[in-house]
Amino acid sequence: MFRSSNGLRSPIGQTPGFRWTHFRSSWLMMILVVGMLGMSTALVSVASAQDEVVTVTEVAEAADASETEDLGVGYALDNAVLFLCAVLVLFMQAGFAMVEVGMNSAKNTVNILAKNIMDLSVGTLLFFVVGFGLMYPTLYMSEADAETVSGYFAFGGSGIYTTDDPGRTFSPQVDWFFQAVFAATAATIVSGAVAGRMKFTAYLVYSAILTGLIYPISGYWKWGGGWIDAMGFQDFAGSAVVHAVGGFAGLAGALFLGPRLGRYTPDGRSVPLPGHNVAFSALGVFILWVGWYGFNPGSQLAFQGTGDIDAVTLIAVNTTLAASAGAFIATFIGWGLFGKPDLTMSLNGALGGLVGITACCDAFSNSMSIVIGGVAGVLVVLAIVALDKLKIDDPVGAFPVHGVCGVWGCMAMGIFPNTHFEGVFEGFVTQAIGTVAICGWAFVTMSVVFGVLKAVGMLRVTPAEEHAGLDISEHGMHAYPSDAIHSGSVT
Repeated sequence: MFRSSNGLRSPIGQTPGFRWTHFRSSWLMMILVVGMLGMSTALVSVASAQDEVVTVTEVAEAADASETEDLGVGYALDNAVLFLCAVLVLFMQAGFAMVEVGMNSAKNTVNILAKNIMDLSVGTLLFFVVGFGLMYPTLYMSEADAETVSGYFAFGGSGIYTTDDPGRTFSPQVDWFFQAVFAATAATIVSGAVAGRMKFTAYLVYSAILTGLIYPISGYWKWGGGWIDAMGFQDFAGSAVVHAVGGFAGLAGALFLGPRLGRYTPDGRSVPLPGHNVAFSALGVFILWVGWYGFNPGSQLAFQGTGDIDAVTLIAVNTTLAASAGAFIATFIGWGLFGKPDLTMSLNGALGGLVGITACCDAFSNSMSIVIGGVAGVLVVLAIVALDKLKIDDPVGAFPVHGVCGVWGCMAMGIFPNTHFEGVFEGFVTQAIGTVAICGWAFVTMSVVFGVLKAVGMLRVTPAEEHAGLDISEHGMHAYPSDAIHSGSVT
């Protein structure tokens, strides 16, 4: 039993007393999400690739035809491995959830878990309807049409494209699945940066816009064959395309929300608000580390040839070394600054190393991957300290890990010689332009979104609700029975 926000006692798992304000809020969110779906439908109607409507019968016929077409063991192997890599990336959602839960107050646990499940649910639906067609528009087009599309914005169609090309590498279904879990990853990064004070409906609006529009558009610029890809910008698995987008969106959210209650004193002194379960955070980092073997090696997108599997194992080893170096260096930097080895710095150092190597895991030697990860470990600690000095409250270090180290991973490609740029600083300008474009796009567009939400009063919960905890104020339940026993109502 717990005391709900209207003062009525209700058993856990049942809906608290009805309130019209709750009803209006939930329906407003639904209207906004449905509006996104409606906008995608409008885009479908004007897309050149939609001149010919694919009927249910045609889809069934295509499925029947594919059943009789054998593309060989190599095709099966590539698709099976990519599917398993996508599952590993999907499992990273559990890692993000555990990291965020552990580094925040117990009274916000349900809220954080709810945001993570909705990131995935809303994100994949919108990525199916509109996001994938924005990110990979030419997959829906003929070769002639594909050659005429803009490098900045294009829309190919809704849903998952179909093809009967006998030379295809992947099933369109597994191709979409792998890309969809990447989109969900970009969205969930923001959850940690805004934890403890953002309204649930505002978070759903943000998540829908990021996965449905913002991430796919900048993703098209690089991975869909857009303008920064044409200029030679390199980002193998998404240090900027995925992680920096989430990191800079999180920074915008933290700026517009302001710090949590009690995070800073009136005279500006920093007051630590430790998380309630560091074991959860450590478990989450280990889950993320394992999931990264789907993220980085899976981005090779080919697994049947000798050269491909050699590249996959190189990427996996580089990923491991960078994460280890990040954790090691961050531990000792934090030890020197604070007098004790801080586990949270070690955990963020490992994540920073993983983010940093993501852009360049295919292009550097094992030794250089240690350098990339070690520098990321330094940057994580310094960025966390810098945010604290600037009074920007990021409870889990989302921006230092994903924003700062995402930028570092891409810029390292333009500083050190590698398989893409042979000379020192050879690709610096190219990498700088692409990185600034992606990060700036995410930060500016998300600032507009958060600014509008703040202007209409939808962004932040009230001080009373924040003090009580978002679990009870936003969801009417507690994560832990002991909290229900000792807490009161929200007025």
